[in-house]
Amino acid sequence: MQRFPGVAAAVFPKEPERAVYNNAVLDRGLAAAERADAIEAMEDAYAAAGVTRYAAWVAESDGAMQDDLERRGYTIAECTRSMGMTLDEFRSPRPQIELGPPDWAEYVRLLGMPPHFLRRADPAAYHVLVGRDGGESVATAMAFDHAGDCGIFNVTTLEHARRRGLGTALTALLLHDALARGCGTATLQSTPMAEGLYARIGFRDLGRILEYARLTPPSES
Repeated sequence: MQRFPGVAAAVFPKEPERAVYNNAVLDRGLAAAERADAIEAMEDAYAAAGVTRYAAWVAESDGAMQDDLERRGYTIAECTRSMGMTLDEFRSPRPQIELGPPDWAEYVRLLGMPPHFLRRADPAAYHVLVGRDGGESVATAMAFDHAGDCGIFNVTTLEHARRRGLGTALTALLLHDALARGCGTATLQSTPMAEGLYARIGFRDLGRILEYARLTPPSES
């Protein structure tokens, strides 16, 4: 992670992470000169690493930053919903679900990534769940704690096992475990398809994140 005034950029120059994690978060409420400096710092960081395809994340309420990016040739490539909850309001019972060992390699496999994906990550820093159906590992989810918040990531179910409530159950289990660890809040980013699922668990809408990319990024060297 590289941090500059107004922006934090995750820079991954090598595959397989290169295709997934090159994203930068631009701060809200910056003045015009600060916005320009933040965008240029982001572009310089990726250019220095030889990364030509990346996303710039902007809050939907930040119209000025959106306008600046669009003037520079960026366009919205994807949108996700930021959602959060205070865990003292979490009331769902602990679900009963068949779990497999919280194996990092199995987690990566269920994400559909190659075995060396996130090879430099420390598995002990994350809270991984693997859900099973009939003895087969078919779903996974992960949590990472920071400053009292439980961030939930990569809730994934294999296609043939979807619509059985496994993603909901794994999310609820992560919340129960976060409470036990002393977390006070939980947050996640939701695709449009999953917003209703998370809302039923108790997550509230915190606004959309607009993910901007260049229409015609420079050719990779």
